[in-house]
Amino acid sequence: MATTVTSKGQVTIPKPIRDRLGIKPGNAVDFRMDADGRVVLLKVERSAATTPLEKWRGSVGPGMSTDEMMSLTRGEP
Repeated sequence: MATTVTSKGQVTIPKPIRDRLGIKPGNAVDFRMDADGRVVLLKVERSAATTPLEKWRGSVGPGMSTDEMMSLTRGEP
């Protein structure tokens, strides 16, 4: 399956490839070059694609409700 490179260096991954790899909008992909010069496209699994901050998301707990925050900012007891 051939595709064209845009002036920005972008390519469209053909639909059969996206379907086979389960690539959806927003997914990360990785390009690897084999020793023989072939390029391999891999879908990055979610755990490998997370940023250092994303791994801590939600670990603090539920926090205050909106009403509690509003009372605090208004100086209410």
